[in-house]
Amino acid sequence: MREDIERYWYELAGVARSMPFEALGEAAEELLACRARRGTVFVVGNGGSAATASHFACDLAKGTRTPGVPPFRVVPLTDNVPLLTAWANDTSYDRVFAEQLATLVRPGDVVVAISASGNSENVLAVAEVAREGDATIIALTGATGGRLRRLVDIVVLVPAAPIEQVEDAHLAVAHSVCVALRARLVAEAAAPVLESAVAGTSRAKAAAVSASA
Repeated sequence: MREDIERYWYELAGVARSMPFEALGEAAEELLACRARRGTVFVVGNGGSAATASHFACDLAKGTRTPGVPPFRVVPLTDNVPLLTAWANDTSYDRVFAEQLATLVRPGDVVVAISASGNSENVLAVAEVAREGDATIIALTGATGGRLRRLVDIVVLVPAAPIEQVEDAHLAVAHSVCVALRARLVAEAAAPVLESAVAGTSRAKAAAVSASA
C-alpha cells in the first residue's frame, strides 16, 4: 500500500515539473486584463472539477482582494443548486451551465472551463455559449485536451493521464494563479503611494534649492 501511495506522489512531482508555465502566465495575464476592463470571470467544471471551479472562484474573488484597487468580479456557475436542477429537469444536464451563462455573459468577459478529460458535455456547451458571447475562454484540462481544446483561446493542459493527478494539478494551477495575481495587485496598489512619495521628495528638493538661491 505504501509503495502505491509513494509512487503516486513521485508521479505528481514529475507532473509539476512539466507544467505548461507559459500558458499559465498567459491565462493569469488574461484574467488581470479582464479585471482591468471590469469584465466578469465565470468559472465552471463538472464532477470533481465543479469543486475546483467553486474553490477557484472563492480564491479569485476573496483571496486576491487588495485595498486600494478594484477586485475581481467572479461568478461560479456551479453553486446555484436550485437553478442547476431546474435546467436539468426542463432541458438536459448538458445545459445546466450553458443556460446560466447565456443570460450573463458579455463581450470582454472570461470563462474558465475546467475538465480533466476535455469532453464533459456540459462544459463544452458552456464553451460554445462563451464563443457566441465574444468572451475569452481559458481551459484547464489534461491528457489530450479532448474536444474542449479546440474551442478555447488559452489551454492549460496538465501533462498527465490519470484523472486524479490532473485534478490535483488544476487546484495547484488555481492557487498559483491567485498568488501571482495577488502579488500584482499589491504592486498596483503600492504604485500611486510610491509615485506620491517620489513627487513629494522632488517638490521638497526644488523648494530647498529655491530657498538657497
